[in-house]
Amino acid sequence: MAKLLFPLRNVPEDEADEVRALLTRHGVDWYETRPGPWGISAGGLWLRDAAAHAEARRLLDEYQQARRERVREELREHGQPGFLDLLCERPGYVLPRLLAMIAIVALMLALPWLLLR
Repeated sequence: MAKLLFPLRNVPEDEADEVRALLTRHGVDWYETRPGPWGISAGGLWLRDAAAHAEARRLLDEYQQARRERVREELREHGQPGFLDLLCERPGYVLPRLLAMIAIVALMLALPWLLLR
């Protein structure tokens, strides 16, 4: 019977690729389910044989520990990106959200004045 090993909700694509490669490299028999079209199901990496779960979990735990240390080291070296870094890198992502926040704040500040009028 299949067993879920690694849910893919909010997992960066590079991490998912590394986990896929890790499982393949160690000969783990796995398959992947993709996210549903409406975002209800996240998808995941599944083991075909539940008996292999303990070994696959050990491999995954070791990988995640090494990745955690690597990412923390990168953040120490380069620092965490700030607002301006994100704005320059992904303006199409930042600007609509920023404008929506400003509109909400403006509406909240104007609402009492509009209601008392």
